Amino acid sequence: MKKFAFAALSSLLLAGCATTFRPTYDQPAYKPKDPSKVVVKVSLDKQMLYVLEGNRPLLVTACCVGIPSHPTPQGNFCVTRKERNKRSGAYGFAVLRDAIIPCEAGSAKGRYVGYPMPYWVEFSPGYGFHQGWVWPTPKSHGCIRLHANDAGDFWELVKVGTPVRICRTQSEDATLGAKTPRPQDFNDDDPPNSVMTSPSYFEKLKVGILQ
Repeated sequence: MKKFAFAALSSLLLAGCATTFRPTYDQPAYKPKDPSKVVVKVSLDKQMLYVLEGNRPLLVTACCVGIPSHPTPQGNFCVTRKERNKRSGAYGFAVLRDAIIPCEAGSAKGRYVGYPMPYWVEFSPGYGFHQGWVWPTPKSHGCIRLHANDAGDFWELVKVGTPVRICRTQSEDATLGAKTPRPQDFNDDDPPNSVMTSPSYFEKLKVGILQ
């Protein structure tokens, strides 16, 4: 049986039918000993997020920041609001009978349903962290996107009042950031529009689990 399986696998490889291995992106996250000492740092140039308790890294993960025409704001902020099942008030879908069409909120013909932005953590009016595709280049309209496997962990780590420091670079870029991989699934398709506009979308989110 093993000989047959090996021969079959060899045939697939020779035929070019084998798929390229792509590791699952899921960075470890750790419980803080003192939640009041947690600080979030974002490097815009490196597109990396560091959640720290003093010098102890709790979560180090890639992120995706704003494009030049819609940049992510820089400065010292703090978490002002959290909303697990948030939807965008600017970009989403127009639902009209059996048609579901991507649109901006102001141009929706029919019922408007915002694009899902799970695990929303706001740090400035209209700007926040949320789950989304993490591209290797800036792609957002100013928000900070986190991978689906890490957004829930981040949500658990921060509280209203947690400091957020956003700069072009961070001291951790040369150490923690240099050895942290980036996700490779950024170009995958969204679920069907019927799923994106359904309340059930939020029922399938990965729950944050801290070690």
